[in-house]
Amino acid sequence: MGVLDLASSRAVAATVVVLGLVLSFGVVCNGGKTSSFVRKVEKTVDMPLDSDVFKVPPGYNAPQQVHITQGDQLGKAVIVSWVTVDEPGSSSVLYWSANSKKKKAEGKITTYKFYNYTSGYIHHTTVRNLMFNTKYYYVVGIGHTERQFWFITPPEVGPDSSYTFGLIGDLGQSYDSNKTLTHYELNPQKGQAVLFVGDLSYADNYPNHDNVRWDTWGRFIERSVAYQPWIWTAGNHEIDFAPEIGETKPFKPYSHRYHVPYKASGSTSPFWYSIKRASAYIIVLSSYSAYGKYTPQYKWLEEELPKVNRSETPWLIVLMHSPWYNSYNYHYMEGETMRVMYEPWFVTYKVDVVFAGHVHAYERSERVSNVAYNIVNGICKPVKDQYAPVYITIGDGGNLEGLATNMTEPQPDYSAYREASFGHATFDIKNRTHAYYSWHRNQDGYAVKADSMWFFNRFYHPVDDSTSAE
Repeated sequence: MGVLDLASSRAVAATVVVLGLVLSFGVVCNGGKTSSFVRKVEKTVDMPLDSDVFKVPPGYNAPQQVHITQGDQLGKAVIVSWVTVDEPGSSSVLYWSANSKKKKAEGKITTYKFYNYTSGYIHHTTVRNLMFNTKYYYVVGIGHTERQFWFITPPEVGPDSSYTFGLIGDLGQSYDSNKTLTHYELNPQKGQAVLFVGDLSYADNYPNHDNVRWDTWGRFIERSVAYQPWIWTAGNHEIDFAPEIGETKPFKPYSHRYHVPYKASGSTSPFWYSIKRASAYIIVLSSYSAYGKYTPQYKWLEEELPKVNRSETPWLIVLMHSPWYNSYNYHYMEGETMRVMYEPWFVTYKVDVVFAGHVHAYERSERVSNVAYNIVNGICKPVKDQYAPVYITIGDGGNLEGLATNMTEPQPDYSAYREASFGHATFDIKNRTHAYYSWHRNQDGYAVKADSMWFFNRFYHPVDDSTSAE
């Protein structure tokens, strides 16, 4: 063989090896679908303060920023919250159903100061001993300007109680935020309650953490949250830690304004807690509170997970703010230390789905786990695992910071679908074995599903649902 022939043969061999490596890499690392949907790139702009969505209700000392959340462990209580500006007024809530006499519940008032801002009078009243699956009317502002709203309690906790949750995160108060909330409200299959995965008002994005933006945001979302409970998760924009202006108590505005029933689940902090609702057991975790071994959050979760009775509440849902599986270049790996701490528990206890926010885009994972690694085996790559949750990032509410458009390439094989668009989702529990999940981008019609999946329950029907995406 001549020198040229030998060189040619070596070149061919090298090409084959490189091609083989490329193909092998493609098989191992390429993931699911990156959406081909192309939207007009526009700057995200806040709505002006004189917009209709921020309008103060008329009347002297009229209650504003009215919102409700679940008030106990089972769904038989509701925390009603609102703000009065002129004077404290009454913390009473008058409530009734179609077949009952009017009753009255009494609450408490709190206020706070933040730098040069002083809050209005913040009322929190828990209405207890409600009937399941019942429509209640309620009135706040008794004695001055009364305002009436309503809500529907969930069905009794049980394995076949069907229920639909809405999913919203990282909302803010931009024009896109308004589109997201409107899109959710007009969705024919909208939820009966919202699981909110953190980052509410984004007041900390304004000079001196302008707390007026907490007030405008509360008025903006009232049209939904006064009528159906939003289940709250604290995000990084709720921390409001600003020592440069003398504010050194984290979560001050959030913890004064948004109360949750944390004591009912044995938690020592409002930032992590659990509730039961219909056939779902919902665990809320805090990405921005200590979660290492021996910390209060760690000890609580360690004791909480064994309490979940899947024959009573088959659907185990976890909410947090910072995602564990994220293939965008924004906030990449920020959830990694929490994942290392808690992911083995999620697999052991067969969590069905984990919802997170933080990344301002949408992503759904395959069922994967990354728990096999130890210091000698070198196994440090996520693998398909039917005992593991699906991880969904839904931080696409539409806030001022805009979309996360820069994705890691190639798409990891744990990533089933990703798209840089604003939107919301719904999780529709049909029975103990099946739930239908769908994600809706703001640009589409109200009933259009941009991504969807049939979930098969990990306890009652733990078959492979990775091929069930539509």
